Amino acid sequence: MKIESHRDLIVWQKSMDMVVQIYQLSTLFPSIENYRLTSQITRAAVPVPANIAEGHARGTTKNDFAHFLSIAKGSLMETETFLMLAIRLNYLTLEQANSTLSLITEISKMLTSLRYRILNNP
Repeated sequence: MKIESHRDLIVWQKSMDMVVQIYQLSTLFPSIENYRLTSQITRAAVPVPANIAEGHARGTTKNDFAHFLSIAKGSLMETETFLMLAIRLNYLTLEQANSTLSLITEISKMLTSLRYRILNNP
């Protein structure tokens, strides 16, 4: 299958799913966190698919796309950190977050693999 749009990339699709899950999980946080952790975790999650889309759309050089994938991975790891913090603060249980944590791991591997293929493909 030819990739014609960022929407064709499975990593973008899964990243969008992850963002939805983060928004759903953040509704379980106490209201005192609305302008703190809730804001931080959603602001970290949204750039993951956004940077994949932007990098693919620019497409001027393979290094450009790889750079945006690197930024997406950084945002992904930031999201994971905030999610783990929510567990430590007892805002979520590990069971509630497990599916999202697994998805984050999968997306991380996909971003690493895609970046490697882009940079090492002639």
